[in-house]
Amino acid sequence: MTVMLRTGDAGYDEARTVWNAMIDRRPAVIARCASTADVAEAVRFGRAAGLEIAVRCGGHNIAGLAVPDGGLMIDLTPMNTVRVDPAAKRAWVQGGALLGELDNAAQQYGLATTAGNVSHTGVGGLTLGGGMGWLARRFGLACDNVSSYEVVTADGDVVRASADENPELFWGLRGGGGNFGIVTSFEFQLHQVGTRALIVEFSYPVSAGFDVLRGWRELNAEAPREATFTANITAESVTVGYVWVGEGGHELLPAFRALGPVSDELVEETTYLKLQTRDDNVQGHRFRRYWKGHYFKSLPDAAIRALLDNPGVSASLQAYGGAIADVPTENAAFSHRDTLFEFVTATRWENPVEDEERIGRLRGYAAALAPYASGAYVNTLNDDPIHRAFPPATLDRLVALKTAYDPANVFHLNQNIRPGEPTNESAA
Repeated sequence: MTVMLRTGDAGYDEARTVWNAMIDRRPAVIARCASTADVAEAVRFGRAAGLEIAVRCGGHNIAGLAVPDGGLMIDLTPMNTVRVDPAAKRAWVQGGALLGELDNAAQQYGLATTAGNVSHTGVGGLTLGGGMGWLARRFGLACDNVSSYEVVTADGDVVRASADENPELFWGLRGGGGNFGIVTSFEFQLHQVGTRALIVEFSYPVSAGFDVLRGWRELNAEAPREATFTANITAESVTVGYVWVGEGGHELLPAFRALGPVSDELVEETTYLKLQTRDDNVQGHRFRRYWKGHYFKSLPDAAIRALLDNPGVSASLQAYGGAIADVPTENAAFSHRDTLFEFVTATRWENPVEDEERIGRLRGYAAALAPYASGAYVNTLNDDPIHRAFPPATLDRLVALKTAYDPANVFHLNQNIRPGEPTNESAA
């Protein structure tokens, strides 16, 4: 049964609060849906009332697109059931579930699927944009592990999408974002990974950063798929390492220790569930936030020098490759599968007076790295054009799919693909 909240109702302010504290919008109505039928009814209600419609799962979108000012927020968070069949290695996940709920249900059997890095991220938003995580180099992105979707369309109809049923919609949902409908259920393939994880981090003075990052780049070229290489760059230090899920992983340690003068190191045996919650406090909901991202097909020395010219912000690199690159381009909307590293620079603060300076510093840093970029992850797009996430042929196909399923662009509060619009205009 749907609970309808309006300004002044108990729970209204909590329901409209999202991860980025810069977002302070007030929907006219918040529909807290408990079933697929409720979602379909809410879509029909919103359209009949002429309300702008947005969808909330985990509320992690940096631009706060889940919260429409004066519109209808369809809140999926009551729909958070996860059902696991350990024999079939399958999980059925409702559209409002968080990654932690999926992880906890699957890990009871030593199973998991690719599921981000922060447990209070929504399964829906992460997966529809692709879904990077610590298992992606072994098993593909989150979207690569979805067998079927249940979707409420812009007309309020309920359809199923899989490789055999509505296959073009299935293609578009694998990385095309929330443009084509509201996904109320995902069927995931799970994998036997055990419960163990290894976190490795070596820190070096920034004066050694150039040689360290060059060496780390070369080690990544030979890295096994179980290892996801990471790097974090600040104005004071460079930290490189990797995350390994499953047994093993220690054999890489000597090569990392040889990269340079280690100032600090972390070699932590942990559980997969603890790994998945490791950044939860860092990603708390009280901060104002901004980020920019790039995909790099290569990391030339000039890009390393630009990375080290850090203006006092957080910058990170995470390795792609492996099973991510195994999926043929035509099999999923997710693009840039030849990415070597994903770059994200992010900042967080509490005082609104700092907004302009913080955002400007990040934009400048990202602009300095843009010459080395091949595109961007759709889930990190902020004030970027959509063509950064998709090459022209893929974007044309997505436009045709959007035109077929949502010609009125009802679902536009997302990384939007506008219907009926040729690539040249949408890329402008």
